[in-house]
Amino acid sequence: MELAKGGRDANGLLKAQGHVWYHTFNYISSMSLKCAIKLGIPEIIHNHGRPMTLSQLIDALPVAPAKTAHVHRLMRLLVHLDFFTLQKNEDGKEGYMLTPASKLLLNESRMSLSPFLLMLLDPVLESQWHFLHSWFEGEEASVMETATGMTFWEFMAQNAEASNRFNEAMASDSRILMGCLVTECGEVFQGVGSLVDVGGGTGESAMTIARAFPHIKCTVLDLPHVVATLPKTTDLDFVGGDMFESIPKADAVFLKSILHDWSDEDCVRILRRCKEAILPNEEGGKVIIVDMVVDTAQADPKSTQAQLCSDLVLMVLGGGKERDEQEWCKIFIDAGFNQYKIRPALGLRAVIEVYP
Repeated sequence: MELAKGGRDANGLLKAQGHVWYHTFNYISSMSLKCAIKLGIPEIIHNHGRPMTLSQLIDALPVAPAKTAHVHRLMRLLVHLDFFTLQKNEDGKEGYMLTPASKLLLNESRMSLSPFLLMLLDPVLESQWHFLHSWFEGEEASVMETATGMTFWEFMAQNAEASNRFNEAMASDSRILMGCLVTECGEVFQGVGSLVDVGGGTGESAMTIARAFPHIKCTVLDLPHVVATLPKTTDLDFVGGDMFESIPKADAVFLKSILHDWSDEDCVRILRRCKEAILPNEEGGKVIIVDMVVDTAQADPKSTQAQLCSDLVLMVLGGGKERDEQEWCKIFIDAGFNQYKIRPALGLRAVIEVYP
């Protein structure tokens, strides 16, 4: 490519170079955030209780003396990324404080997103991206199978630490999302007397629903080995089974972050079982789905990018996908449903009510 004469062409070329550099360097942001979590920086600043100067932070960090001069470089980037902010102390010195984003990284928080970040940046999972081009050329269902010969779930079954992080990440997500769901979209449970949470794991989501709406009888369906180890509770019923085979009868079936793990064909199979389990539409039967509805026309480019990146994460690790409204509509029709309603009220995700 030759550089044409004139400042306008030169500026355009340099702007294009900056665009490439920006996206080439994107991984540095997530790896720097991982470093901060591993060093315990969010906890240290939180426990300090007031703006923490650089020297105070260095004194509290488990870093080698020869590395202390570099701490400000890490923090400079993370301040720029809005994970920390600088505020003045009563003596006028600037110190670091948490932002709403870094408060979600505190390990002591029930809603901590640290397990989610550490799970996706696990060296084994992160390395899968180097095989993306090979996957496109091969026959495997997911990039992980191309790279390791294992599915995502097989990897989790053989790696207890990664599996624990995954379970913690899903539980913290449920705490954040379900609290918002029952507060902001509680009307979706109006008229529901019984509900089955399909793939509900430990029952975190169903418990939130049961506490917010005590009149709803909540049942959790998951694989037999999952429910076998769970403590008994009077608030929920746990049923071991396979959602591809049958789902217990109820007024409504609840699917949170389940369908995006599966192909269109598998989603149709799951939804047909849901249709068999619920009441007819005129009697109030419905399926309640909490998942992403990809919208590339939305005003917030960061939200769009997060949705599209989540879609590729599912493609790489598990062979699932995030769907736009047309894709959702197709699997609903193929599964025998007649109507649906989307409520884009949960940030990156939406509530979809589907009626037979």
